[in-house]
Amino acid sequence: MKWTKDAKDDLSRVPFFVRKRVKKRVEEEAVRCGSNQVTIKHVRTCREGFLNRMEEEVRGFQVESCFGRQGCPNRAINSDGLTEQLGQKLDRRNLKAFLKERVKGPLKMHHEFRISISDCPNACSRPQIVDLGIIGACRPEVSDQDCSQCGTCLEVCRENAISIENGYPIIDNSRCLSCGQCIPVCPTKSLKEGNVGYRIVVGGKLGRHPRLAVELTGIYKLDDLMMVVDNCLDYYLKECMRGERFGEILERTGWKVPRMDERGKTDEKNRGF
Repeated sequence: MKWTKDAKDDLSRVPFFVRKRVKKRVEEEAVRCGSNQVTIKHVRTCREGFLNRMEEEVRGFQVESCFGRQGCPNRAINSDGLTEQLGQKLDRRNLKAFLKERVKGPLKMHHEFRISISDCPNACSRPQIVDLGIIGACRPEVSDQDCSQCGTCLEVCRENAISIENGYPIIDNSRCLSCGQCIPVCPTKSLKEGNVGYRIVVGGKLGRHPRLAVELTGIYKLDDLMMVVDNCLDYYLKECMRGERFGEILERTGWKVPRMDERGKTDEKNRGF
């Protein structure tokens, strides 16, 4: 549906974490009014109703994703279907009913448990500022194929995580963000896919006391990711006292980031929740 310029401008001022919902409601309002174009009147009518009846809009959780599924060339992993899987998992937890028991007063959008999915480290969906962020990862490895020393991998790596020594590429794992961009450009296949999965960050939030999410060490396969999500939700449901953000709970309970050994492997006894 077409939007007038002033309607678009007004929508852009809606907080980003509810913008999709407001946009949907605005277009429904325009249809209800028999209009084939969204005007600023439709936006303001919906915004007023949204603010006055916010508790009706609260689901108890939000799951957001980036534009990876629309063909983004930066994708480190294909996460198609993950948003739906996580939405179903959260829906089964009946978080809205849980929050109603914990929160004094009406529910607000900021009470919802939020998950954000990005298919690459560019993190367009802002996983660092939600309760649980998921970032696609593809860790490169050196293969047994001879390197031509063309330097293409050095040019494409934005983290300066690759060098060539004695005729072979060397990967600095302390710098590598596992974007996987160096792999397809290597003409000799001297770099190959290593560990492919998801990085996980937890405890991010905005508001009066913002907090960046903390990363769990390692790259997680899908089954392990789902286990971590379940464990995070269990911890949240156990420790949440008044609808506070997950990051506040982690700070209050003194949770520590899982340790990594000298080989860059996670201590399985401290792999997170």
